[in-house]
Amino acid sequence: MWRVGIDVGGTFTDLFGWNSESQEQTEAKVLTTKDRSVGVVEAVEKSGIKFSEVSHLIHGTTTATNTLIQRSYPPAAMIATRGFRDSIEIGRQHRKHLYDPYQTKPKPIIPRRYRFEVEERINVNGDVVRPLDHEEVKTVALKIKDLGIKSVAVCFVNSYVNSSHEEAVLQILQDIYPEVRAVTSASTRPIFREHGRFSTTAIRAVLLPVMSEYFEVLQNRLRNKRFEGSLLILKSSGGVMGVELAKDHPEELIESGPAGGVACTAELSRLTNRENLIHTDMGGTSFDASIVEYGKGLITHSYDLEWEVPIVTPMLDIHSVGAGGGSIGWIDEGDSLRVGPQSAGATPGPVCYGRGGSEPTITDANLVLGRLEPSLGGKFKLDVEAAEKAVGGLANRIGLSLLETAEGMIKISCENMAQAVKMVLIERGRDPRDFTLASLGGAGAMHAVFVARGMNIPHVIVPKFAGVASAFGATVMDLRQDLEAFMYAPISSLDFDRINRLYRELEHSARSLLAADGVAENETSISRSAQMRYVGQTYEVETPIPIGEIAPETVPSITEAFHRSHKLEHGVSSDDFEPAFVSLSVTATGSNTQPILSNGVESGDDPSKGVRRAYFAGAWYDALIFNGQLLNKRHQLEGPAIIEYEDACAVLPPNSSAVVDELDNLVVSVGTD
Repeated sequence: MWRVGIDVGGTFTDLFGWNSESQEQTEAKVLTTKDRSVGVVEAVEKSGIKFSEVSHLIHGTTTATNTLIQRSYPPAAMIATRGFRDSIEIGRQHRKHLYDPYQTKPKPIIPRRYRFEVEERINVNGDVVRPLDHEEVKTVALKIKDLGIKSVAVCFVNSYVNSSHEEAVLQILQDIYPEVRAVTSASTRPIFREHGRFSTTAIRAVLLPVMSEYFEVLQNRLRNKRFEGSLLILKSSGGVMGVELAKDHPEELIESGPAGGVACTAELSRLTNRENLIHTDMGGTSFDASIVEYGKGLITHSYDLEWEVPIVTPMLDIHSVGAGGGSIGWIDEGDSLRVGPQSAGATPGPVCYGRGGSEPTITDANLVLGRLEPSLGGKFKLDVEAAEKAVGGLANRIGLSLLETAEGMIKISCENMAQAVKMVLIERGRDPRDFTLASLGGAGAMHAVFVARGMNIPHVIVPKFAGVASAFGATVMDLRQDLEAFMYAPISSLDFDRINRLYRELEHSARSLLAADGVAENETSISRSAQMRYVGQTYEVETPIPIGEIAPETVPSITEAFHRSHKLEHGVSSDDFEPAFVSLSVTATGSNTQPILSNGVESGDDPSKGVRRAYFAGAWYDALIFNGQLLNKRHQLEGPAIIEYEDACAVLPPNSSAVVDELDNLVVSVGTD
């Protein structure tokens, strides 16, 4: 049976599959379709895998993210505590640009006209200060029904300590308007700070109908193709869950697309014994960057979809910019050359695709510079003349030559990507010289050396499935559930009965959710953590917590673990301030993978494909061309060279070198310009 991973990007839909019996592996790439479910089916068909022989189809999707950014969802409503309906719009008074007085906040997730208030109030201790006005709730429910709104977010202050009022509203809505789907903030994420909790609940509410419809359409298409296996969906936290759970928890899918790339990088870390990797993934539309340490992607609890639109579910800490093979070159008002974030996408695509594109892209620039083979290995003929004409139009406007403009586009794009890498490293206080850059995505390895040079990163590693890396990563991910509960307590006054009870309840719930996806009790593993801070501090750091009963004798080890986590995150720690718990977290995983990367196979075929003229740093070079699939382990290469894989291309500029490791990965020493 086949295990198939599918990653739907802005330009291409990638597939990687492996047979659990024969260990056969295959990959495929198709243009992303407007109806993303069509592209998923087309990718499987192109791979030649029979749907009836697929045991697991694991799908990473950007549908949730795109829906939110474009605000392309049916109207949803919010019911809030009187005086708090505007909290998702007011935000936290953070300024996106400190000195810009004209900045405009993004549109609220739910418009003000659909945000309603009712009388109720619970204090921070969970005591009812003002009873819920049931009649007012009924009036609001009837208004929502009259408006025909099918999704409602119920968001009350301090519901994380007492959810009774939210649950009462939920019952009234169901009685008056059975067709409505309502979610509460306490069930979405029972933690303090109402802005983040309300925003996340609103996001869940607006995504429910969109993602349910998408998954149902996908399920129907797959059933029509005789697919009877398990459909799993990638989560933002770096695991997968069954499609039925995904329908009810769409807020956990915001980073579903990039999560597969992080999983691939984590697998690289494990197999190559490289503790510190920077995951980078460049596709046709965007560039993603994140940190992988000791085989795990770093998790954040303070992710912002947009400025002042926080999502408070655990998410892989990924920074994305609009830099891909389809990124468009343009001239700004100051007559300066710019690249992106606009993208030609899959339709019409780069000019050289011959699909109606007219604006020059990064792909066109690479083709002009000779770094991209015009026939793409015989799969697709690229129009060199059209690319030269498009890039030449920019060149004429800024007074540079064709080659200077094309190389300038590449340099600008690589600098944009380097800034994204710098962002994730600086925010975490990491030194780039301690890391290896893992280059994923169809367009990634063409630019990876230039990005690494800009950051003084000494080495780049290109996995053998770089072109479909996120799809590959999907196939090695575990089933995962992340749950959290609020509990504020300075460590000196810890209520041991309470903390142990809360952890047991979280673990039981997490195990139950995994069981719903078919994971047996004896196949479930549990890890604990806590959001902790020094007393009086504003924000928290994630701290590992040991399994088992927490007792006075375990407090010193927890305290020490918090100090280590704080120093790693912020560069400092102090014994002068008391640590405090803010919330408790549990992660439950069910292993759903097998190692599939094995030692490279020696080939007797000649990997050399000849020589091609390529332009670097203002001069033409004779670059050696290699078939990446035929390179044997320990094969050494010197730049300038170009290594062409099935769905990716690696560029070694002058003064760089590379060797193929024991797993067929390309390990590059980046050298200097």
